[in-house]
Amino acid sequence: MVHDSIVSCVGKTPLVHLRRLFPFQGLSVIAKLELLNPGGSVKDRPARFIVEQGLKAGTINARTPIVESSSGNLGVALAMVARAYGLTFTCVVDPKISPANLRVLRALGAQIDMVHERDEQGGYLGTRIRRVKEIVKTAPGTVWINQYANELNWRAHYEGEGEEIVRDLGAPVDVLVVAVSTTGTILGLARRLREHNPRVRVVAVDAAGSVIFGGPPARRELPGMGASRVPELFSPAEIDEFIHVNDREAVHGCRALAAHEGIFAGGSSGAVVTAIRKLMPRLPRPSTVLTVLPDRGDRYLDMVYNDAWVDRLDGVDGELRPVLSARPSRRPAALRLEQGGAL
Repeated sequence: MVHDSIVSCVGKTPLVHLRRLFPFQGLSVIAKLELLNPGGSVKDRPARFIVEQGLKAGTINARTPIVESSSGNLGVALAMVARAYGLTFTCVVDPKISPANLRVLRALGAQIDMVHERDEQGGYLGTRIRRVKEIVKTAPGTVWINQYANELNWRAHYEGEGEEIVRDLGAPVDVLVVAVSTTGTILGLARRLREHNPRVRVVAVDAAGSVIFGGPPARRELPGMGASRVPELFSPAEIDEFIHVNDREAVHGCRALAAHEGIFAGGSSGAVVTAIRKLMPRLPRPSTVLTVLPDRGDRYLDMVYNDAWVDRLDGVDGELRPVLSARPSRRPAALRLEQGGAL
């Protein structure tokens, strides 16, 4: 098969057992390698889906400028899609963007708008959103992708990797563990997988210092996970449990993934590895755990894989310490995983 463009190469990413990292009897940990998308991340899916749906509906055409706030990956994905469709794209970023992502954005022709002021929660998201709104107001006709509120975001994952997982795995998933930011990925996957197993346990992995689950805001250094405001898409009733992972723990997870599996991944992937480690003592056996490795490690060479950068991080030293938060599911009791209260 010869593809029409780089955009049509998005998707059909493989599943892989993480048996070397989690060699435990009765526990199967499977990862969806979204880092193998052509733009390097899971964000290729909503970027393609949202733009193509807009083109079909007529809300986007060849003369429509598009704009989005992004910490990196969605920006890169949109820059790739915009270039393929001949669209003008402005990416509003902040100083936490990885230097590699910034260079990729520029190479793909994105217009960069950098904000420097932190928002009321100590992050940059609120400031970036305000800047996007200013751009839309001053440039009539500009379309804001709005990943935090756009229903097409979760649909991209429901119809994309969610459908692929159901088709390729061929067996029910017991526990879904996904890093969150916009919450589009976790909601799309949860909704798809629950059609085949209503008892699947959905665990969100959030950054320590993120406010998504109501915790106090705190400084975070790794981009791509967590948020300084609650996404409009967020549906807490569909998430059974959340685990906070700090920057240093995410780094440990990334390096363990590389050392044991030879998978060179970004910060969110390290966070889900850490979260699964924390879950293991409470998982019933047998259990099939599914996770997503969202992006590649090459864009984190100046951060996760840079010892000098890691040494400057606040947080735990040495062995990982539990940082776990949980609350009961709001879904009906009949849909909860029942295994002697283990979860």
